[in-house]
Amino acid sequence: CWLLPPLSVASPAYCPPRSHCRCAQPPGAGLLLMIEKGILAEVKAPPLHPPRRDLAWRGGRGARAAAPEDVGHQVLQDIRNRTIRTVCGHRNMPGSVWQLPAAQRRTALKHILVLDGALESVDVKVKMDHKSDLFFLSDMKPAEINYRLKHYYKFIFVRNPMERLLSAYRNKFGEIKEYQLKYGVEIVKRYRKNAGKSTGDDVTFSEFLQYLLDEEPERMNEHWMPIYNLCQPCAVRYDFIGSYETLNTDANHVLEQVQAPSFIQFPERQSWYKPVTAETLHYYLCKVQRGLIKELLPKYILDFSLFAYPLPNITSEFCRQ
Repeated sequence: CWLLPPLSVASPAYCPPRSHCRCAQPPGAGLLLMIEKGILAEVKAPPLHPPRRDLAWRGGRGARAAAPEDVGHQVLQDIRNRTIRTVCGHRNMPGSVWQLPAAQRRTALKHILVLDGALESVDVKVKMDHKSDLFFLSDMKPAEINYRLKHYYKFIFVRNPMERLLSAYRNKFGEIKEYQLKYGVEIVKRYRKNAGKSTGDDVTFSEFLQYLLDEEPERMNEHWMPIYNLCQPCAVRYDFIGSYETLNTDANHVLEQVQAPSFIQFPERQSWYKPVTAETLHYYLCKVQRGLIKELLPKYILDFSLFAYPLPNITSEFCRQ
């Protein structure tokens, strides 16, 4: 989750540092009851035409006509905003970070990144230490927190829940020794018969999902904690919800909103990155017992519902393709 200060008229060359961040935690089990009782059915369909807004893109002087993908993008934003307003408008939902239980509030503030200040040069290429180089709301006093939550531009990026879990699984247990030793060894020991001496690099996707099923959301690692729990969209009113699936487009939208100069561009994806494709996700999901996925879905149901992602298709017919 990110907070960006409003652009100062006195400093038109303001350039927010680009960074990666993580986020916060959940109010309680009442949310699933709300979903099950059909509260999301109260959300009305979005208008056929989105509200008039400036659809100009960065890099050009004049606004261009709205392309079909622009309209679809705005409709998605409307659906998300309406759904969040309906769910978060319930009287039992937190209206601010101060209404969260203490542990959840600490987690939220510890993961909301504040971009404050200016880069000395946009040409500098550095690898940030997420523990020491970044500035979070938890580093501030209550009055400073309130000011930034009220006046800064706030945004989050979300991702298809199952795709996000598969990406975390492949990256953390396939490439990062720290996660293999900290989580992988324990997962194998807990869920595999005759585990032997595993080094944690051979965790199966089914074992990982079983681990998530048994883990309390508030105790999960931030890379697989539900986004709802992580970013608290009820306690924090985000100005924009971006999608990983349209990362470049949405990142440019954020840069537009904070009036970043046109030469500031979202960085290109690293050449070594191997994205999770629909075919890859299909392959992994269809190798897992359907019952396990169905049991796990309630933990991530708000990520699917609030952010308008379809539930995974794991029918026998689909998996036979």
